[in-house]
Amino acid sequence: MPIATPEVYAEMLDRAKAGSFAYPAINVSSSQTLNAALKGFADAGSDGIIQISTGGAEYLSGPTVKNMVTGSLAFAAYAHEVAKNYPVNIALHTDHCPEDKLDGFVRPLLAASTERVRSKGPDGGLPYFQSHMWDGSAVPLEENLQIAEELLAKAAAARVILEIEVGVVGGEEDGVAHEINEKLYTTPDDAVATVKALGAGDKGRYLTALTFGNVHGVYKPGNVKLRPEILLQAQQAAAKQLGLGDDARPFDLVFHGGSGSLEEEISAAVDYGVIKMNVDTDTQYAYTRPVADWMLSNYHGVLKIDGEVGNKKQYDPRAWGKAAEAGMAARVVEACEHLRAAGTHQ
Repeated sequence: MPIATPEVYAEMLDRAKAGSFAYPAINVSSSQTLNAALKGFADAGSDGIIQISTGGAEYLSGPTVKNMVTGSLAFAAYAHEVAKNYPVNIALHTDHCPEDKLDGFVRPLLAASTERVRSKGPDGGLPYFQSHMWDGSAVPLEENLQIAEELLAKAAAARVILEIEVGVVGGEEDGVAHEINEKLYTTPDDAVATVKALGAGDKGRYLTALTFGNVHGVYKPGNVKLRPEILLQAQQAAAKQLGLGDDARPFDLVFHGGSGSLEEEISAAVDYGVIKMNVDTDTQYAYTRPVADWMLSNYHGVLKIDGEVGNKKQYDPRAWGKAAEAGMAARVVEACEHLRAAGTHQ
């Protein structure tokens, strides 16, 4: 199916919230990992979100070019073509963008989508991406929300959804690092400040990454101390501010830093309004592990040892690439199952 239109993306998110499930948002950095994610969503019978980070965007532009906008637009163009062959809806998203990269990443991409929307050319006036993330976790909350308000207006004009982060995700991802301390937990006051600044959809739709102990990186199950009840408390505080009942879920929540989370913690987060969960570390390993196995198992074929010629069929990137993509696709299916999204495509 074609990449989701703004209307289809909004319907996807609404359906997840109403059905108490979440979409895996799979980070990719190449055509191979994109194809693996697409196959995984199709195999799971789930719509999904595919995203690139600032580092992923640089990598996609070429190792000597390192232009995030070039890489992003090239990725979007490729994804729009190959996604047509899969029977599920896919939304494109840009991941963590800190303040010092806004002018080289999110702002120019929003401007490009706004121009495309206004031109109403052969693409039907559709944005390049369906959502973008502003990561204001490194700045004070007031400044974070001021920038978010500016970006939300631009996103609405581009028919794009904005994702924000309120709180701090510990660990490191693509050069963005935070200590593991009490700042990992969003407070009810933070939630109230967010709805006061950004509204409840009236200024434009936004996704909110609240933090409840999340940590980027690699951790064994049980080593990350999550407190999903913080999400419920934030929803209740925002609902009270908006004059809604305690059972309301005004925030469309995002779960970052999920590696090492227990299944019951993921389930509770979804119950409290998470509709998007970022998956990166686990799928990286799922992609790389079969490559390591292939290289070790076919050592004499992939290397030209003792003057021999090796085996072209074994060192051809397509040979080991198929194994890598299959491994990553299987992990995407697993993520869909854990988040209750498997079989939800309509």
